[in-house]
Amino acid sequence: MNSSRHLTRLAAALAGVAVVSLSLSAQARELSVSTVLSDAFPWGQAAEKWAELVAERSDGELTLRVYPNSQLVNGDQTREFSAMRSGLIDAAVGSTINWSPQVPELNLFSLPFFMADLDAVDAVTGGAAGEMVFDAIESRGVVPLAWGENGFRQLSNSSGPIDEPADLDGLKIRVVGSPLFQDTFTALGANPTQMSWADAKPALTTGAVDGQENPLSVFDVARIDQVGQEYLTLWNYMNDPLVFAVNQQVWDSLSEEERTLLRDAAEEAGAWEIEMTREEEPERLAAIKERGVTVTELDETQHQAFVAATESVHDEWMPRIGSEIVEAARADMQGE
Repeated sequence: MNSSRHLTRLAAALAGVAVVSLSLSAQARELSVSTVLSDAFPWGQAAEKWAELVAERSDGELTLRVYPNSQLVNGDQTREFSAMRSGLIDAAVGSTINWSPQVPELNLFSLPFFMADLDAVDAVTGGAAGEMVFDAIESRGVVPLAWGENGFRQLSNSSGPIDEPADLDGLKIRVVGSPLFQDTFTALGANPTQMSWADAKPALTTGAVDGQENPLSVFDVARIDQVGQEYLTLWNYMNDPLVFAVNQQVWDSLSEEERTLLRDAAEEAGAWEIEMTREEEPERLAAIKERGVTVTELDETQHQAFVAATESVHDEWMPRIGSEIVEAARADMQGE
């Protein structure tokens, strides 16, 4: 009889442990995070840093699983925002360029030669225009949490040095799937060719395209010089901030504590990645030069020639972006 009671109590205790275990596992939650580049690049490192901070601060109750190389959208980086908005992806560290087809206001950052330097970028992302851009993202079912940085995009090619618009005449330049990029390079006399990054390196290798544009971090880590890109022009023609964001329904399902944790971790990861990316640029440029790449830096007259050649792009795109946001960005940059 005593033995029977002992077994009954043991069974009850084990059942209680099982209930507690199930309860704990039910509380633990994993969110999928999409990113275009792996952690070999600052972009991917930003996502991994976010995941690391969230796991630490939630004691593993909330975790982020990073899926790099656009694998959740079969390599089509321009579908990332739509997939997150629809709930196929829980969260992302994404590019303003890649999300701009669904959020036209993000084209603000792709206006050619609009933001002259990092101070201008910081003034916009940290100012009224940045808030307006975040509002635009949120109005489309995605909650933006923090900024990161992919950096100013520079131009490379396999034909020769480029220091004036005429040097681009007829060159096939790989661009992302954004109509604004098509219009910018068409205005400069080039032949823009849209393709995903997965297809870009093979196209550069075979000579199907003559050039491409990307931040120094991508040029350096991806060793773009090894696929015939022997000439690099530093022209800072546009900047590509990254955005840490979460699907609206996922966000609504989180507790207030979890939301605060997720946002704080995103802001910290973003600030960390921005600082790292900027600190590494001089070293990256030196490494690129050491590998034999011819680097062209524009003087003010040369720079203004490119500005003048793309004025028509501003006229066409300002209404699409929203003149209010563009004017707010100008005021931010002027410190008004």
